[in-house]
Amino acid sequence: MKLVRYGAIGKEKPGILDKDGKLRDLSAVIPDISGETISPKSLSRLKKIKPESLPLVRGKPRIGACIANPQKFIAIGLNYSDHAAESGLAVPKEPVVFTKQVSCVSGPFDDVTIPPKSKKSDWEVELGVIIGTKAKNIKKADALKHVAGYCTINDLSEREFQAERSGQWTKGKSYDTFGPVGPWLVTADEVKDPQKLHMWLDLNGKRVQDGSTSTMVFGVAHIVAYLSQFFTLMPGDIITTGTPPGVGMGMKPQRFLKPGDTMRLGIEGLGEQGQKVVRDK
Repeated sequence: MKLVRYGAIGKEKPGILDKDGKLRDLSAVIPDISGETISPKSLSRLKKIKPESLPLVRGKPRIGACIANPQKFIAIGLNYSDHAAESGLAVPKEPVVFTKQVSCVSGPFDDVTIPPKSKKSDWEVELGVIIGTKAKNIKKADALKHVAGYCTINDLSEREFQAERSGQWTKGKSYDTFGPVGPWLVTADEVKDPQKLHMWLDLNGKRVQDGSTSTMVFGVAHIVAYLSQFFTLMPGDIITTGTPPGVGMGMKPQRFLKPGDTMRLGIEGLGEQGQKVVRDK
């Protein structure tokens, strides 16, 4: 299933795509797409519904983040060896873990607002993992059972805030709109292997990132099990799993986002995003 949230910011409704890619309204079935409604039991009930029997959503509504009110937005850094190399950093022996504040979550086609004093805002196409069941001290062999689905994420970053302003990476990762999530939550049963997905990002129509989840240093199962050692993963939590090379920081000369730039990005089977860059006031 491809689950969608649509409508004005703060007033999103749940939806589902039918076999023809048309948006159908799910609001008579569930109140929203959230941690409470993506449990195995809830998803099993949704799978029994024929999308064509649901009301068709007319027009072209705004698409919101594909999961509502996540408790946590966890990120993995330097998880592609070639991205670590372009960053001038060693491949980590264990996953590098940081957080993006949940206030940065935005819709996949909303404008990206860069901070007023930003000089080094950057892009990162990443595979997103949405947790479906509580995970605490789990084994790698059981990890994927706790995943409700997958999505496309743009892990936007302000590199000066991240690397030159002391402290941890969270400051450079959490500005409002720095976490476009979606357009869809694709349930795990439709993703045969999360480690074999093509991913890409275009800046102003030019391909700058072109990679595959097959080159991750730590795969999804490893990441989910690893994180569960340190804190409990809850339904609706988002994990963004790292980016392949091609970010602005790694270019020679470096190239960072400026107002008017456009990004288009996607992951095989998980849908595309598109954003315009504006400067916040």
